[in-house]
Amino acid sequence: MQYFIRSESVVSRVIAGETLIIPVRKGVGDLASIYSLNPVATVIWQAIQQPCHKQEIVTAIEQEFAGDRQQIEHDVDSFLDEMHSAGLIAPVEPRALGVSA
Repeated sequence: MQYFIRSESVVSRVIAGETLIIPVRKGVGDLASIYSLNPVATVIWQAIQQPCHKQEIVTAIEQEFAGDRQQIEHDVDSFLDEMHSAGLIAPVEPRALGVSA
């Protein structure tokens, strides 16, 4: 059971209802790598302000949007993989949180 949290090397802002993520490299925002999130991705981003398990994220999306749970789980997995590859989120081991796996 793995948890996810936002990377400490990014900043995010909501501007005109749009969530923007900006990686910070060497203390400066990397304006060439700004990410703009759609409403579903914004729910995920909000959920991982604190360490959050994938199933908690899926439940949060189910509460906001209609959809098949299997498809939501697939989409969440894809989003988390993409964001992790970009260095925008970090996995957190349960034992680091004091949670048994």
